[in-house]
Amino acid sequence: MSVAFTRWPDEFAARYREKGYWQDLPLTDFLTRHATNDAQAIIDGERRLTYRQLNTQVDNLASSLQRQGLKPGETALVHLGNVAEFYITLFALLRIGVAPVNALFSHQRSELHAYASQIEPAILIADRQHALFVDDAFLNLFVSEHRSLRSVLLLNDHGEHSLTAAMAQPADIVAPSPTPADEVAFFQLSGGSTGTPKLIPRTHNDYAYSIRRSNEICEFNEHTRYLCALPAAHNYALSSPGALGVFLAGGCVVLATDPSATLCFPLIEQHQVNVAALVPPAVSLWLQEIQASSSAPLSSLTLLQVGGARLSATLAARIPAEMGCQLQQVFGMAEGLVNYTRLHDPAERIINTQGCPMSPDDEVWVADADGNPLPVGETGRLMTRGPYTFRGYYKSPEHNASAFDANGFYCSGDLISLDEHGYITVQGREKDQINRGGEKIAAEEIENLLLRHEAVVHAALVSMEDSLLGEKSCAYLVVTTPLRAVAVRRFLREQGVAEFKLPDRVECVDALPLTPVGKVDKKQLRQWLAERALA
Repeated sequence: MSVAFTRWPDEFAARYREKGYWQDLPLTDFLTRHATNDAQAIIDGERRLTYRQLNTQVDNLASSLQRQGLKPGETALVHLGNVAEFYITLFALLRIGVAPVNALFSHQRSELHAYASQIEPAILIADRQHALFVDDAFLNLFVSEHRSLRSVLLLNDHGEHSLTAAMAQPADIVAPSPTPADEVAFFQLSGGSTGTPKLIPRTHNDYAYSIRRSNEICEFNEHTRYLCALPAAHNYALSSPGALGVFLAGGCVVLATDPSATLCFPLIEQHQVNVAALVPPAVSLWLQEIQASSSAPLSSLTLLQVGGARLSATLAARIPAEMGCQLQQVFGMAEGLVNYTRLHDPAERIINTQGCPMSPDDEVWVADADGNPLPVGETGRLMTRGPYTFRGYYKSPEHNASAFDANGFYCSGDLISLDEHGYITVQGREKDQINRGGEKIAAEEIENLLLRHEAVVHAALVSMEDSLLGEKSCAYLVVTTPLRAVAVRRFLREQGVAEFKLPDRVECVDALPLTPVGKVDKKQLRQWLAERALA
């Protein structure tokens, strides 16, 4: 049994194999090649795991999962934070051919239910330290609603569901049974613009190539000591080159629960971290901390990657000047395409662009509103296909029909321009999506939840500029009785959405402006916000 997904056409698959992009090896090869290596692989607080120990715990958990009856072709829902167990769980599931969805630790009831409804998981792996699982109330409800679940394992649980116990029990003879390399290895999360969170099937072949190529460009090796302070499950922190790139190279991942300077600076100094990845708001906070302190403990840091949202040229220029390290801009998407500025690019290009595609077979062009190519320098919609860019969202035929053109090019919703060297400058977003410090918020999702409130007649969520986060969100509401912002946020929390999706501002209005075709005129709403900011 295998997970159904949209495949690359045969002619493309043959080309990608012929060029060596697809090597038909499972992602677990990244780890098994270091099975006897006693170098440190992970530093998680006071814990240290060598590659040999990491492999052993992966084998133990894989064996335990097989004893519980999990079979190749089944799926799992994983909800773990920045802990070593996240990687142990990921590799164990990959080793036995079970495809996980790795929910972000910030996700709440709404997201978990949506993912489980789509993949019908056989197992849930979560953490008792998350508010949802501190007792069994939500867990029992979740299991009762998703009848596909046969098993539950929980980190920080000391009873029958203990994930730690499953990892500690010595393995039987593990018979690795990963899915075929051109089948689904796991699902990535889309930051898309529609109400239901969409899932991105990633194969061993396409994801492994993306990581290998990222390592080549970013020059990761066995001496790389990488600070993972962004969510471990996020595509950026996992594969650009991220933790998986570090494991492939034989380096060391240092885990942090958040990207705050107060937490990360001591870790960088203590463990001689030389690479870190951040989103622009965290960069601002790090720079503030450096300005406030007489001596910044970042002497070991040689490379800072910044992605997730557009980095302003002003902020970009401050990184090498004030942090004393190389800046690398990263512009990518969980759907595939990743662009990097190169380490030896001129400073002007590193500061002012978001990089160029990493593969010779990344096909990228800019389309106008009618789908026609635009010349160099003009702004339009990003269109792409390639050896690691997916060919369709999971179980989303209607959305796929609009997200891809007739030739299989994916329209990401980003508005970009291309220069004569193929470097991309991100100009904005076409889709109805808010990028709040690198966290993507689908406006439609929050609007649908707001309309559940008995006093809300109409709702529109729009972005507003913010100097720290890039964008924040404002909810415009037409209501039958007055509503305060605190009540709106409390209501949304009760609906079980992640905290970062709550509106930063709430405006009650008599009516929402409409376009000539009767749709909410969000351009006008954003204009109202801009005028108020100027006033």
